Amino acid sequence: MKLHELSPAEGSTKEVKRIGRGHGSGNGKTAGKGHKGQNARSGGGVRIGFEGGQMPMTRRIPKRGFNNIFAAKYATVNVSALNIFAEGTVVDAELLKASGLVKKVCDGVKILGDGELTTKLTVKAAKFTKSAVDKIEKAGGKAEVM
Repeated sequence: MKLHELSPAEGSTKEVKRIGRGHGSGNGKTAGKGHKGQNARSGGGVRIGFEGGQMPMTRRIPKRGFNNIFAAKYATVNVSALNIFAEGTVVDAELLKASGLVKKVCDGVKILGDGELTTKLTVKAAKFTKSAVDKIEKAGGKAEVM
């Protein structure tokens, strides 16, 4: 195969619709816009979200609360989930992601204290709950804040 023999896949390309180029083009006279009406005019049409005068969805739905866009988002892992690691392992965000316990490390990982820990681990994370630190240290491990 040579460069000049390459062509796009069948049906992946189509001719550009050249509107307003006379009757022979198949899109002459009204240029595919039909006869009269709001959408046939230049600058015609309605804005995004306009529902024909009906109260728009954005105004019908109640708005409550506050979403702080600057808040830190932590991926959370329970202490009981850490039992899958071997004794003496250093558990950090990369290892948690590789093992599938965390899908996305946002602003870091937070270890929560739900369940029991039976293995001695060194856990490195952005945040810990008090109960998580207690359980990690009770099992003989260390909790290190990164």
